[in-house]
Amino acid sequence: MRIGHGYDVHRLVPGRRLMLGGVEVMSPVGLLGHSDADVVLHAVMDAILGAMGKGDIGRHFPDTDPRYSGIDSKVLLSKVLQMMVIDGYRLGNLDVTIIAQRPRLAPDLPRMKNVIAHLLASGEERVNIKATTEEGLGFTGAGDGIACHAVVLLED
Repeated sequence: MRIGHGYDVHRLVPGRRLMLGGVEVMSPVGLLGHSDADVVLHAVMDAILGAMGKGDIGRHFPDTDPRYSGIDSKVLLSKVLQMMVIDGYRLGNLDVTIIAQRPRLAPDLPRMKNVIAHLLASGEERVNIKATTEEGLGFTGAGDGIACHAVVLLED
């Protein structure tokens, strides 16, 4: 078994779609980034890559590479899954915590869970996604950005 932890954060700005966990969340602001800035999928990818000892998403999909400009993070996660399968791993379980003051994410969590389980070729019982606020503290509490932590257990 291998354990990995991932973390990502992006700033909220007007004029962008808010993509979280592979789904579009209704919001007047979205996350700024080179790709679609999906902090959830980015944290998940970093956790998986970390568990495999393969660095992070910046190493595999650098923001200096124009091929990844505006790319759907689901495409990148599918590439990470290919690496996982080639190395002989499968998902044991995944636990995700999204940190956002706004928007309220509870209604969107089941869709995120479904999409991520599907992208990882796994059952939903192996994926847990939760959201929390920071009670108005820090940059996430002020509504300036969204952060995400992911912990993964891979089995071979």
